[in-house]
Formats: sequence, C-alpha cells, structure tokens
Amino acid sequence: MRPLISTTDLATLLEGPAGASPIVLDVRWRLAGPPGAESYREGHVPGAVFVDLDTTLAGEPGEGGRHPLPEPDELQRGLRAAGVRANHPVVVYDDADGSVAARAWWLLRWAGHTEVAVLDGGYAAWLAEDRPVSTETPRPAEGDIEVRPGGMPVLGADEAARLARDGVLFDARARERYAGETEPIDPRAGHIPGAVNAPFSGHVGADGRWLPPAELAARFAGLGVRPGGPVGAYCGSGVTASSVVLALEVAGHPEPAALYAGSWSHWSRDPERPAATGDLPG
Repeated sequence: MRPLISTTDLATLLEGPAGASPIVLDVRWRLAGPPGAESYREGHVPGAVFVDLDTTLAGEPGEGGRHPLPEPDELQRGLRAAGVRANHPVVVYDDADGSVAARAWWLLRWAGHTEVAVLDGGYAAWLAEDRPVSTETPRPAEGDIEVRPGGMPVLGADEAARLARDGVLFDARARERYAGETEPIDPRAGHIPGAVNAPFSGHVGADGRWLPPAELAARFAGLGVRPGGPVGAYCGSGVTASSVVLALEVAGHPEPAALYAGSWSHWSRDPERPAATGDLPG
C-alpha cells in the first residue's frame, strides 16, 4: 500500500463492499487544543474511529519524553478496540497536513502492519470537496492485529548524536525552536548539535496536500540526503518527526529513516547533553 492515499481513492474504497473497506482512523490532535475528540464528535469521515494520540499512540509522559512510544500490549489493545485487523488496510487522517497522522502511520509500520496510508490533505481536503460527513460513532468489531515492534528503526539519544555527526539528522520543529529563540514546552531551548532543520511544514503545499515525490526528493537532497545514506529525524516529542520519515518514503528514499522517539523532550531533560543554537547545525 502506498504511504499516501487521495480523497478520491478513499471515497471509492468506502463505497465498495463493507468487508473490503479500509479501517479509517481519525487521529486529529493539536498541541494547544481543542481536543481532537471534540472535533470528531462534530463530524468525521463516515465509519472513522477516533484514536487519541495521548492515550493510545503514546505512552505516559515522563523520563522518556512527552510522547514516548506506547507499550506494545497497550498499543495492541487500543488498535484492536479501533477494529484494526491483521493484513487489512488502514487509512489515517488528521486536520490537514499529515503531521499527526504520520505518527499513527509510523506506529503501525513499527508494529509490523504495512497496509497503512495517510489521507493526503486530511479532513480539510475531505470537507473542501463536499464529501459525506458523519456524526455517528461506529462500534467496530474487535480487531486481531498483533503488535510486533521492530518494523521501523528507532534511535536513542546516543544514536541520534552519532547520526547527527556521521549522517543526516533532521529536526522537524519550526525554525524558531530549532534556533533556540523560543522554547514554550521543553526544559531547554536549542537543538541537537549537528542536526539540520527541516520543518514539517515544508512537506506540504498551502492546501495541506503533500508535495510531489520529485519535489520532496529535491528538498531532501538540498538538505544533504544522499541515496543510501543514513537519515534520522526528531522533533519536540516524536510526533511531527514521523512526517519526515513519511516524506522521505514518499520521496523514494530507499531505506526507512530512523525516528528518535523521545526527541527534544527527552534530550533536553538531561543537562549533560549539549544544546546548539542558531540557524546552523552547530
């Protein structure tokens, strides 16, 4: 299954036989609110099941960061409750740009489930095309997915530091946070020394749809990515960095990029770890 799916293709699949339709997950979430569950109740893609990022797609915040990887058993329980079945396609969407949906995409891939795609343009694109919307909460049959971690590469802090020196480590946060000009959430400002700023907003156009593969490939080549070279990504808490991994796959990078799941919220907790500032990698 390709990592992105158009609104047209999703609508066609949803109009097909019920048993063949993909499981659709609504994972809308915003750092400053309002809660995605409220938006889901106001309207969603028909048949979509709401999955909460904070309670299902992440573990408890703490030493591992603000959105550490969930325990496999907990993730499996949440995905099964949403109706996710082994070898059955899943489509995930967020408000628009895929930066949150990419976390669900990444987790499913990490769990060993390859049949998953992000809705290009998200819920905003669905609404803009006057496609059907529902306020009904579905009751999906219990899924049978088995979470088997290891399907996607993961970095710890030391591995991220090495990759920043020996390969390409992307920081997906906005430039101001990367440069250390502001830090509204985490203990310290700045970035991992050697990391290259690649804000997740640069993967999409003004309408929230993803850039074509050739444009993404050119963007990453300009940022230092070479075919076969090691690449990784981090952000504030490991959510939007997943969109860098997705964008690299869309761009045709041959191997999955590694995700520093704890990201800056983990790195910055340790005062012994250095923090670079300014617009250069440092």
